[in-house]
Amino acid sequence: MDLLSLRNQIDAIDNQLLRLLNERMNVVKNVGELKKHEKSVIYRPEREKSIIDRLTVLSQDDKGTLNHSAIEAIFLEIFAVSRNLELPEKVAFLGPEGSYTHQAAENRFGAMSEYIPLKTIKSVFDNVETERVRFGVVPIENNQEGTVAETIDQLCYRDVKIVAELPLSISFSLASNHDDLTKIKKIYSKDIAFRQCRNFIEDYFDEDIRLIQVSSTSRAAEMAANEEGAAAICSHIAAKLFQLPIRYNNIEDSQDNTTRFLIIAKDFINQTSGKDKTSILAKIGNHPGDLANFLEEFRQRDINLTKIESRPAKMKDNFNYWFVIDFDGHYKDDKVQDVMRVYKDTITFLGSYVKMV
Repeated sequence: MDLLSLRNQIDAIDNQLLRLLNERMNVVKNVGELKKHEKSVIYRPEREKSIIDRLTVLSQDDKGTLNHSAIEAIFLEIFAVSRNLELPEKVAFLGPEGSYTHQAAENRFGAMSEYIPLKTIKSVFDNVETERVRFGVVPIENNQEGTVAETIDQLCYRDVKIVAELPLSISFSLASNHDDLTKIKKIYSKDIAFRQCRNFIEDYFDEDIRLIQVSSTSRAAEMAANEEGAAAICSHIAAKLFQLPIRYNNIEDSQDNTTRFLIIAKDFINQTSGKDKTSILAKIGNHPGDLANFLEEFRQRDINLTKIESRPAKMKDNFNYWFVIDFDGHYKDDKVQDVMRVYKDTITFLGSYVKMV
């Protein structure tokens, strides 16, 4: 078959896809009207995950080309468009635009949502708690650098709930208006990006290349887009934002660099999915055995604790600690409810959400 015939086939399939997508969106509008009448929430992470998992199995059974990651990328965008038809959402994130938090937010909420970059994690929580925005996206931990203490502290003191967790593989790109690397005389980026891409820089550039540190990889992309002889090490969303062509992807020395983000909202409760995680804040006493007795309640009920992190209670003239605890299961599970009842004056529920990592 010649190229024109293949392109005609693709066009015909695209036409079918468009008709089916429009048909899907018409059903979505009906769902939106029903949800408005029942005053139920639009965003359902557990429902979206179940759809992606089901389609992944279907693709495997049909020996299809699309794997889980490809199906997830396609359908997360479809879900985001669907939600915006039901009810347009405002999403705050730790900025600036083009940051990895922005990338995580857009991965989940799609290109059509209204995004609000904010300068601090505290500001994101402020906007969510006062309901100036519906959702917020903040980093919670990195497998190389550890926990983000400010996010943990804000969870301890704010009236918000965790809606979902979002693991994102942190990958750097080299972006430049020059496709000939010999014309690149300087590279902009953050200090941590230079450290994590050292091997690539040494392999592809001479020793006289200028490495210029800036405040963010977004700023790096912006500067490289407007200067001759410049490149940026940045995220792909930053390159897209400033229309800077990506020359090389995945240039980091280690492929094992993942940040976990949280989606937060005011008064949001997920339904059970069968593969859930719950986060709580435990304000445990300071007497001998208090913590051990508390943890024993989980062991007796066969509840798997996945993380426990202590944070200063920040009480005057006192060195007490509170504990942020993650465990497998949903807060509606009977055995979890048993613990919640025993320690109802000790536990603050932070959220139950689909387990992604």
